Amino acid sequence: MAYPLMEHPLGDRFYFNGSLYELKSSVAADLMKPSDSHIYYETVRVLDGCLLFVEDHMARLRASVKGLEDFALDTDLIVKETYSYIRTLNITSGNIRIVLTNSELLIHSVDVKMPTSEDFALGVNTTLFDWERQTPNLKIFRGDYKTAVNKRFTEANAHGLPFELILRDNAGRLYEGSMSNLFVVRDGKVYSAPDSKILIGITRRRVITALQRSGLELCEGMFTLEELKASSCAMFVSSTPFDILPIRYLDDFALDSAEDPLVKAISSEYAKYTSEYINKRGDF
Repeated sequence: MAYPLMEHPLGDRFYFNGSLYELKSSVAADLMKPSDSHIYYETVRVLDGCLLFVEDHMARLRASVKGLEDFALDTDLIVKETYSYIRTLNITSGNIRIVLTNSELLIHSVDVKMPTSEDFALGVNTTLFDWERQTPNLKIFRGDYKTAVNKRFTEANAHGLPFELILRDNAGRLYEGSMSNLFVVRDGKVYSAPDSKILIGITRRRVITALQRSGLELCEGMFTLEELKASSCAMFVSSTPFDILPIRYLDDFALDSAEDPLVKAISSEYAKYTSEYINKRGDF
């Protein structure tokens, strides 16, 4: 299913194939029309003027391209152009979308749904979404998936509209979020789905490091909702825009994830790790 290259842009200017354009331009209008090209993308968080963990994003971009078309790709140039874009527009925080086809490069600020301070403090409302991902390790726009996800986000549960959807596979096991990676804390251990099952999130990699720095290790495992309800557990999701976010509700299943000591320890280590990265990274 065709999908546009530009989605939810912010600001008044964007970069496209070597030039800056106004968001009100005809170029922007064309980019918002559905395209039949394979569209690869990365959303990179900007914090204190730094493209956070950008080298990981470029490695995943290379892997996505290689998985489908394997055309020549200069990720150093992409990073250079992205830094040029955020510095020209004086962007010191927010989220940047890098979008690529085999002949086009688009860079723009993107409007990403962000949690509130209450969401971080108490956890978010989520709902189940039955969907088995195809080629989950490739980060490309898939029109059928995006359409189904957008529709599900409009369907409220007993606690209102969901902040995130938790994907359930054909065997009834929960394995990731629609825009995030899922972690389950159960019996003093932290679990995540096998790498082959999910999109390997950039933040997930760094969460694993934070987890190890907390004296823990990641276990491979997936659970059904019934198994989780029968145990004492906590759940959280990770994603580039919001780092680590505890889950308060999964439909009618209530959790106290925000107060779980392991979730707190991992979140604290992750924040330290992020600060270290920014302090060590010089100008590109």
